[in-house]
Amino acid sequence: MEKREERKHIISVLVENQPGALARIIELFSSRGYNIESLNVGHTEDPTISRLTMVAKGDEHTIEQIVKQLRRIVDVFKVRDLTDKRKLDRELLIVRLSVDTAEKKEEVKRLVEIFGAQIVDLSHDTYTVELTGDEEQVDAFLQLIKPIGIKEMARTGRVAMVRALQGDTFSDER
Repeated sequence: MEKREERKHIISVLVENQPGALARIIELFSSRGYNIESLNVGHTEDPTISRLTMVAKGDEHTIEQIVKQLRRIVDVFKVRDLTDKRKLDRELLIVRLSVDTAEKKEEVKRLVEIFGAQIVDLSHDTYTVELTGDEEQVDAFLQLIKPIGIKEMARTGRVAMVRALQGDTFSDER
């Protein structure tokens, strides 16, 4: 039997901004044994609609089933798998680093400059850094600062939109 290739998929969903809408989507995933690797939800230009951006790992058939099942949820307006589309996608990282030596402080400042990050808070022995970038950029930054000493971090996961040159992000119908 042929083994299907699994990879990360970015799924964007427009959903009615109502209590319980997110719970119904999460229930769909958990009841079928699907895992959501990251999930972001926020208002759109229309305050009655929210955009969910999810990253889920699976083969093409599994993701196709997820998309079909999402479209059946009452609160969902539109669903689109953005994985193979020309898109903009970003993550936000906020990380507190231990900088108890002058060398560590200089190294963090150097990496912040290279990656286009910002030091957004500091104390005598910690710097808190904010970085926005694609998944690979955030991963690379984390790899380089790990030896410095990560005290705490928060990472959003992806938000994504199709690039304007490809037209309407949600041209797919329910």
